[in-house]
Amino acid sequence: MAVVDNIRQIREIMAEAAGRSHRSPTAVRLMAVTKTVHDDRIAEAVQAGVDIIGENYVQEAKRKLETMGKPGEWHMIGRLQTNKAKYAVRLFDMIQSVDRMELAVEIDRHARAAGLVMKVLIEVNVAGEETKSGVPITEAFKLIRAVAPLPNLSIQGLMTMPPWFDDPEEARPFFRALRELRDRIETERIPRVEMQELSMGMSGDYAVAIEEGATIVRIGRGIFGDRHP
Repeated sequence: MAVVDNIRQIREIMAEAAGRSHRSPTAVRLMAVTKTVHDDRIAEAVQAGVDIIGENYVQEAKRKLETMGKPGEWHMIGRLQTNKAKYAVRLFDMIQSVDRMELAVEIDRHARAAGLVMKVLIEVNVAGEETKSGVPITEAFKLIRAVAPLPNLSIQGLMTMPPWFDDPEEARPFFRALRELRDRIETERIPRVEMQELSMGMSGDYAVAIEEGATIVRIGRGIFGDRHP
């Protein structure tokens, strides 16, 4: 199907999942994940109403932004090296992959130099998978408390990527764990920490993620089809 048709179908599924969790469809935003996607296809998604673009690599985002301009928000969702932080703060509206203090300090330093406050999500490795980035769930509180005082960062919520399963229901416990972590953090009332966003759910499991409280779902294949490097 065309990009616009894929998006229409995804939004219908999103609305149904939001309804099952007794939330408004407007409480969940759709991100188009555009790693290796051609500019023309991204433009189709934007024209179809997608207003968040997710990129995995700073260099690829830089080229696309120079070519396309900046329709909507651009979020960094891939692992960010500390030496790329100075570029990321100028390219992105939000960095979703903060998972260590060293990176947070670098983002804060470069955000201060750029005269801005960078919105970030703390990436949590809920399943403890060695192949994935993210702070272990048992250390998330400690990291958030350490990052919170940095004046040029604004913690907006949490992000996770659970293990991949054929049956999306098997991902539910991991999404639920992130939501429950969010709820515990909210009760702590840590100064300068907001828990507005839960970025979780991708093409194969986003409906379940929404049922468990996702506010941003990250869809690549579902919008653009299989990725071709």
